[in-house]
Amino acid sequence: MKRYYYSKLSEGQLPNLTKRQAIDFKKTFRIVKPILDDVKSNGLKAALSYAKKFDGLDSKNFFVTKDEIRKAKNNLPIKIKKAIDDAYNNIRKFHLKQIPKSYNVETVAGVICSREFRAIENIGLYIPGGTAVLPSTLLMLGIPSQIAGCKRVVICSPAKVVKINDALLYVSDKCGIKEFYKIGGAQAIALMAYGSRAGAHLTTGDKKIPKVFKIFGPGNQYVTAAKLLVSIDPDGCAIDMPAGPSELLVVADKSANPAFVAADLLSQAEHGADSQVILVTNSVNLEKKVRKEIEKQLKKIPRNKLASASLKNSFSLIVKNIKRGIEFSNLYAPEHLILNIKNPAKYKSKIKNAGSVFLGNYSPESAGDYASGTNHSLPTYGFAKSFGGVTVESFMKSVTFQSLTKKGLENISETVQTLAEIEELIAHKNAIKIRFSRRDSLEKFEI
Repeated sequence: MKRYYYSKLSEGQLPNLTKRQAIDFKKTFRIVKPILDDVKSNGLKAALSYAKKFDGLDSKNFFVTKDEIRKAKNNLPIKIKKAIDDAYNNIRKFHLKQIPKSYNVETVAGVICSREFRAIENIGLYIPGGTAVLPSTLLMLGIPSQIAGCKRVVICSPAKVVKINDALLYVSDKCGIKEFYKIGGAQAIALMAYGSRAGAHLTTGDKKIPKVFKIFGPGNQYVTAAKLLVSIDPDGCAIDMPAGPSELLVVADKSANPAFVAADLLSQAEHGADSQVILVTNSVNLEKKVRKEIEKQLKKIPRNKLASASLKNSFSLIVKNIKRGIEFSNLYAPEHLILNIKNPAKYKSKIKNAGSVFLGNYSPESAGDYASGTNHSLPTYGFAKSFGGVTVESFMKSVTFQSLTKKGLENISETVQTLAEIEELIAHKNAIKIRFSRRDSLEKFEI
């Protein structure tokens, strides 16, 4: 980890510290685009050919069956089931509070406006299957989709030859998801975004695979590129949010436990070489102790090579006071922010840009990743300045209604007609005017 002193930074250095490593998608787009086009044209047949090529999938066993789920539930150790059940309950409890409420407002006498919420009917969930199995990600996406009441939820996750991890199957069943394809990568994103016109033979019969309306879930650079491309294709679909490598910023003072801070930094660094972790502190002594702890703990974790590579892209920042540290955090807009400081709650109102915040020495980021109840699908790459994490509302959309009586329309008639004239949209004006004119007086309308 590099070390910087805030007081010694030049005017140009500070913004540079908040910049993420640039992701060059040009090459990735060139690889992904033909896959998307092929699946768009040839549907399931094309998706299965890529799944066989990249993951060795047997094209006759691409759909998770009820029997596979039953076996997974029987095979899964009780300890793992309990952990999943406990996490499920906590996440569900928190997310149930997020159900939005409809409301009515009478803006003017006779004009009633209302807002109501509807579940997005068709949802796609992408669950990675690369360097780690991620049942927690399925919990974070499956539970809010379940609460929102999405009619159809599809899971795509790559299988190693033919088998999906038992924990994933257990979670999918717990979330009530029936449609699970053993397909990963860009081909999975394409299949969900475009659907399949060709019959989904064998396991699923002759039914077509309908497209989804929105795709959620993280992935590698190819999955991310595929999501970006389908989101700008008129034939594609919406996506959850822009995504980049994982990141954590810890603001700590002398009251922090160096071992705790080091453990938190490593917990995020082990995600991958492109992850970034940052320590911001007003204590030089603490910073030195944290570095020693990182060296000690790094030797004991299995993914130490990935964590070491991540640490090379990471840094510590020595600041004058915690206020300055919070200001830097708001500029950086981290995916995860830990406040390992005295009285962290008093700084809550000062936090403007962060995906999820962890307050105090006993609020590690790992808790939010798995079982505290909050969602771990969060904005990265500085997008916390304009995006929040996944919620129940992410799986819903709002519809506004207005109901006007004749008197109500009359009350806003002059306002509407005047604004329509300003914008030279005379047909808009006439749509008001005709309602207060005789039917045979069309010749009075402006053209």
